[in-house]
Amino acid sequence: MRTKTKKIYALGVMIALGVAVAVTAGDEKETVKGKQQNLPEWGTSKAVSIEPLDVMFSHTSHVVSFGLDCAACHPGLFAKEYGAAAATGDYNMAALEEGRFCGDCHNGGFAFGVTAADTCMQCHGSHMIEPTLIIFTKPVKAVLFDHQAHTDDFGLACIDCHSQLFRAKTGYAEQRPEDFVMEALYEGRYCGACHDGVQAFASNTRCTACHIGVTGYEELAGEDGKKSR
Repeated sequence: MRTKTKKIYALGVMIALGVAVAVTAGDEKETVKGKQQNLPEWGTSKAVSIEPLDVMFSHTSHVVSFGLDCAACHPGLFAKEYGAAAATGDYNMAALEEGRFCGDCHNGGFAFGVTAADTCMQCHGSHMIEPTLIIFTKPVKAVLFDHQAHTDDFGLACIDCHSQLFRAKTGYAEQRPEDFVMEALYEGRYCGACHDGVQAFASNTRCTACHIGVTGYEELAGEDGKKSR
């Protein structure tokens, strides 16, 4: 059977059975972050945690349970070298959404899509801990974002903001202070995608709802100066 046909068949069976690849770190005793330990064959390897984010991937599920062979993913999607994907510099959700890397199959057709609202935990698992408050300190100090209110009170899912508006990586927006500015919000980027005066209050109103100032920052940061996340 040709490799591509085999991949389609295996993933088609996975969808037909309504199976989602779920991995729990607690059952993978041999797994250590960033590498595998004492595992003689890739076909029976456990979940691995990889850069740039802690992501769980069950090689066993793909190879043993769903019958994919090495050529289904290597070297077309992933080079046969540990860390090669991270080394490309663009192994991120945006690339997956474009159909690269895992996104070649996880597109909502062959297998569950990477943008589906209810599948984030399939790969990010226990590593994905939602913050309560986020305090941005760049380009200005200090801007408060109530993450819990947006998810719990307003019912937003991860995919509503990540990774189209904000990368799912702490501090990513702050690393680009020249871009993460009010003008960008007015153009409908970042928070401005919703805070447009229609879906939510406009980003050029209610300034103190987000800008808490130095005093507010010190109160939330506490004596040790650590930001609440």
